[in-house]
Amino acid sequence: MIKCRNLTKKYGNNTVVDNISFEIEQGEVFALLGSNGAGKTTTIKMILNLTKKTSGDIYIKDKVKIGYSPERPSFYEMLTGYEHLKFYGELQKISKKELKNEILKVLDIVGLENNKTKVKGYSKGMRQRLSIAQALLGNPELLILDEPTSDLDVIGRNTIMDLILELQKKGKTIVINSHILNDIERTCNSGIIINKGRIVVNWEKDKTGRSLDEIFIEGVGNYEYK
Repeated sequence: MIKCRNLTKKYGNNTVVDNISFEIEQGEVFALLGSNGAGKTTTIKMILNLTKKTSGDIYIKDKVKIGYSPERPSFYEMLTGYEHLKFYGELQKISKKELKNEILKVLDIVGLENNKTKVKGYSKGMRQRLSIAQALLGNPELLILDEPTSDLDVIGRNTIMDLILELQKKGKTIVINSHILNDIERTCNSGIIINKGRIVVNWEKDKTGRSLDEIFIEGVGNYEYK
């Protein structure tokens, strides 16, 4: 689905992403792991062409549709979730005939189908689910989720992780940027651990018999969140 080769991003003399290479297979849930500031979000933005790469190559399957949920999604606070998705669906030029059904479908998938509350009244977990619903508009094959469980409590995190597993069952390829190892170990098939812009570990679930915590600490050192 995605191949990155020798991907590098520099800002002046500061190398944020340093010559990394990895592949993401169709149908898997793939993790970009690392502490805050490791270069994960910059990598995502280069894949999405939101940030220009300094060097290297990115290959993405031809004509693949991509849905993106940013680390800090922004919403129109005075709109309901339905109204917000309607606005973005119109920007995507989804036909009026299809848009209503599609909005109802994605709201049902994320568990917000019966909520009439304006976004200003949403909890953090509801906002994350609305952001994922927005990413699902247009029925993309590939979803890129940047810190989807950041700042959520345990219940909120479990809800998002359950949702991600259900989306994988529906055939989605999913890329997750996170520093919360428990969430990644539960949902992801494989991934890379980045430290100071470089890949320090290529991780595959259940290959070593060791916990992701152990592998991460060996590659990066101590971290704050679990």
